Amino acid sequence: MSYCPECEAAIEEEVEDLGEIVSCPECGVELEVVSVDPVEFDLAPVDEEEDARETDEELEYDDSDEEDWDEEEDEYDEDEEKEEY
Repeated sequence: MSYCPECEAAIEEEVEDLGEIVSCPECGVELEVVSVDPVEFDLAPVDEEEDARETDEELEYDDSDEEDWDEEEDEYDEDEEKEEY
């Protein structure tokens, strides 16, 4: 039985070739087969180009749902606060 180097979950997946990429059933990280007898895994190499695209997508900001601030309505009114209490 082999274990995920990331989360240490047991991996019972059958592998055939060195370099084969499998996913950990527990944490989902991609693993590369580094030995077949006994079966051992290491974290799969990261595809720099794919990783850069994912990072760019995460950083995109969509402000279409935000409302415009109206500074006059949002000003702090000390007298109004005193009246509430």
